[in-house]
Amino acid sequence: MTATPQQLADVLRPVKHVLLDFDGPVCSVFAGLPASEVARRLREGLLAGGEQAPAGAAEENDPLALFRLVADARPDLTASTDAALVALETEAIRVARPTPGGESLLRAAVRSGRLVSVVSNNAGAAIEAYLAEHGLSDYVTGVFGRAPGDPSSMKPNPRLLLEAMEGAGTRPEHCIFIGDAARDVEAGKAAGVPTIGYANKPGKDAKLATAGAVVVVDSMQLVSDALA
Repeated sequence: MTATPQQLADVLRPVKHVLLDFDGPVCSVFAGLPASEVARRLREGLLAGGEQAPAGAAEENDPLALFRLVADARPDLTASTDAALVALETEAIRVARPTPGGESLLRAAVRSGRLVSVVSNNAGAAIEAYLAEHGLSDYVTGVFGRAPGDPSSMKPNPRLLLEAMEGAGTRPEHCIFIGDAARDVEAGKAAGVPTIGYANKPGKDAKLATAGAVVVVDSMQLVSDALA
C-alpha cells in the first residue's frame, strides 16, 4: 500500500540528509540503451580480448550482475571490465529517461534546507555526467557510486551509504534512503538508515515492504511534495 502524505511527513520530519539511489528514483539508466545490450557488449568485449566469459555470463542480462560474475571468476579482469562498464553507463545516461518527480525531489529537498547525496551501484562518473547534463549538479552534495574496480562496494553492502554520511557529517537518525530494490533496503538497514521504497514496477511494493522499507511509494512526486 502506498504511503499517505501524513505517513511520509512523519518519516521525513527528522531528516536532514536525503540519500538517493540513482537508477530508478532519479532516472531509468537503461531506458534508451537497454541493460541487455550493455551486458551483451560487455561480454563481446571480453571475447574480443581473447578471454572466456565466466559460467553463467551468457544468460546474465544485468550488466552490474555480470560485472560481479566476471570479478568473482577472474579478479585479474575486474579493472578492465569495470572501465568498459563505466564507458557503457556513461553512454546510456545520454539517452536515459528521467523519472517523473525525481528532479522535483532534488529541488524540494534543497529548498527545505536538506542535503542530498546520490548513492548508487552505478559508476560515479556516469551519475555526475547525467546530473551535469540535466542541470542538477548544484542540488547534490555528493555522488557515491561504486568504488572503481571493486564490486564488493555495491549495495547491499552499506559502504556507500556510510561514506555519504561521513562526507556530509550526518548521522543515520537524521537520514533517509530512497531506493527501488530490496538490496537498497538491506543496505539501509545495515547502515542504520530507514529506507523509503520506490515501487516503480508491479509487485515491487510487496518486495520492498517485506525487505523492511519504512514506507513504500509508487511516485517520486509524492516524496517531493512531502519535502516541500
